[in-house]
Amino acid sequence: MLKRDVQPPPEHLFPPDEWRVVEAKYTDRYFGRAETVFSLSNGYLGVRGTMEEGRPSVSPGTFVNGFHETWPFLHGEVAYGLAQTGQTLVNVLDATPLRLYVDDEPLYIPTARTPEYRRVLDMREGLLARDIVWSTGSGKHVRVTSWRLVSLEDRHVMAMHYVVTPLDHQASLAVSSQLLDRQGMQGSERLRHDPRLGKFLEHRVLNCAARSQDGLRMLLGYRTANSGMTLGVGVDHVVEADSDLRTDVSFDDTGGELVVTTTAGPGMPLSITKYATYHSSRGVPPEELVARAGRALDRSMAGGLDRLRTVQREHLDRFWDRADVRVDTDLMPVRTQQAIRWNLFQVAQATWCAQGAGVPAKGLTSQAYDGHYFWDSELLVVPFLAYTQPRLARNLLRFRYSMLDRARERARQMSQRGAMFPWRTISGEEASANFQAGTAQYHINADIAYALRHYTQVRGDDRFLAELGAEVLVETARMWEDLGFYGKDGCFHIHGVTGPDEYTTVVNDNAYTNLMARENLRSAVSTVRWLQRDRPDEYTALCDVTNLKLGEAEAWERAADSMHVPYDADLGIHPQDSAFLDREVWDMTGTPRDKFPLLLHFHPLVIYRFQVLKQADVVLATFLLGNEFTPEEKRRDFDYYDLLTTGDSSLSACVQCIMAAEVGRHDQALEYFGYALLMDLADVSGNSSDGVHIASAAGVWSALVHGFGGVRDHGGRLAFTPHVPQGWRSLEFSLRFQGRQVRVHL
Repeated sequence: MLKRDVQPPPEHLFPPDEWRVVEAKYTDRYFGRAETVFSLSNGYLGVRGTMEEGRPSVSPGTFVNGFHETWPFLHGEVAYGLAQTGQTLVNVLDATPLRLYVDDEPLYIPTARTPEYRRVLDMREGLLARDIVWSTGSGKHVRVTSWRLVSLEDRHVMAMHYVVTPLDHQASLAVSSQLLDRQGMQGSERLRHDPRLGKFLEHRVLNCAARSQDGLRMLLGYRTANSGMTLGVGVDHVVEADSDLRTDVSFDDTGGELVVTTTAGPGMPLSITKYATYHSSRGVPPEELVARAGRALDRSMAGGLDRLRTVQREHLDRFWDRADVRVDTDLMPVRTQQAIRWNLFQVAQATWCAQGAGVPAKGLTSQAYDGHYFWDSELLVVPFLAYTQPRLARNLLRFRYSMLDRARERARQMSQRGAMFPWRTISGEEASANFQAGTAQYHINADIAYALRHYTQVRGDDRFLAELGAEVLVETARMWEDLGFYGKDGCFHIHGVTGPDEYTTVVNDNAYTNLMARENLRSAVSTVRWLQRDRPDEYTALCDVTNLKLGEAEAWERAADSMHVPYDADLGIHPQDSAFLDREVWDMTGTPRDKFPLLLHFHPLVIYRFQVLKQADVVLATFLLGNEFTPEEKRRDFDYYDLLTTGDSSLSACVQCIMAAEVGRHDQALEYFGYALLMDLADVSGNSSDGVHIASAAGVWSALVHGFGGVRDHGGRLAFTPHVPQGWRSLEFSLRFQGRQVRVHL
């Protein structure tokens, strides 16, 4: 993989702390990255780490999982079966701004004199706090403290507490608590030119359909312009001061505002507690969602701030008890531990309350990738959850199951039997307009089947396998058996597909795809026969819902046993596809560093002609299906493809770390671990301001547990072959495996 210059922010600006991310001073240089790093979420509701005053901001955002707008794809040339409708996550009403004025002077952090400044993301408490002393232009000193949280107990709730206290002089204070339509404000030119970012929507997305006020409470309902989804937003305030208060509530076409004014003497605080609630739906009228938002406000305000904080800590105590990974190392021990926990905390935030939804590629920290769900959720996020928070893994797999009927429809549209899950989606429909690097990645079927089977083996959840999983396995196996064919060599071949490496598309016999398809077929066969033998009633139900015919399992078994897996005897490696080794090798050293990632600087056809990888492909297969390869094959495959891999995808570093550790490339393993560990904290990919790389964050856990811990579980049997790096005195983690809680100390 390409070498990268990893430069964490300097310690005088971001001092090390094992359980907190601390910003000791504001700087323009790290502001965009900090907006991502300080994001808060619970898997349903997410807010970016913007300043309380609402500005400055790189990309302010509040997101509700699954709440999206649609638009028609305009294909230059129409062809049958191309995706017709785009989907993008909506930047909903932002309730975070609390704009402060002291004697009519606005607090603007970049230019304000702040002799004391500290912003802290506390990963045990689950909140973002800030404490500053502001020296105003007139020489007055004012302390401004605040904190916010997105509730892990009630997924609809966000709360903020904001306190302004003059320290040495009487001052006129005004706070504008705002509710802003950020989607209507988006206008970054980058949205138009970087395909990894969200769609630039020129029309007004959110149309107000209901609005009411009661005291300091604002309730608003919206309907999206095209998708027809509805949203209810509620905001209420508790305002306290030792002096007379004046309040005024007003609305405009898109949002609302509460203005609080008072005159306070030294040591007389003005305190504003702000509660915000969000409810979304595909069919419930906005008026009903407004009522739900109001009831959620009643619940959260009745319990008060103390309960919100107490329950937040209790949820995170449960998470860290099972998910924490501890290392004892000579090299930056506190910084390393901090980074590990930040990555794991991001996965918790992306999944904790994601019932009925998936995990977007960026979680709920931005609109990048349009808030779509991809295959990386099944192969990196679900395994982490299966071992640490199996309830959450089950939720995500249930959500994929809920898409099965649409996957069946898509298979019929693509002239296939069975089911074909969408490459990227929010609603369950295919939302990838680039079929070469998108729809052609049929391997998503096998990835979902793998995650499902892996979860049931780790959890020992036979009931889930029988009730839901078997149906998915049957329909995905049908697709593979129908997609492939028997060649003159008697082998089963799969043509016209794209593997995980998106720099090589629409190929024949992609090794990863064929291997994972074989695993999918065999899992379907074993599951059907298990049900037929041990659970006849559930087997009968499966036959009824899937119209399973006699002899289908035998056909899948034959296809699996006859599957062609490319292998080059001269090199002793598995070619990525049948023609991969015939291509010219990309000149990595001769390509200027500013030309990476390649996808932003070269036409796809240029890239497709070469041996060059965006991310691990065959190497990923050697990890997931390690029992299918000899140690020598794994080593040769790793060495060959490592030189061809750009690492332009954030998903690559963690996988290459795992396999580098297994095949004895220990220095490379540590190097790739560093890339994954600091992917966002050190902006390894150069786009951390665009949101957290959630799958990479989950991959940090995999690198530690599967890479350095050497954990494998092929066939549902837990095994350890540790590769603890030199310079690490110990590595500790926990695993939940088949009803047991296992504490591991290496």
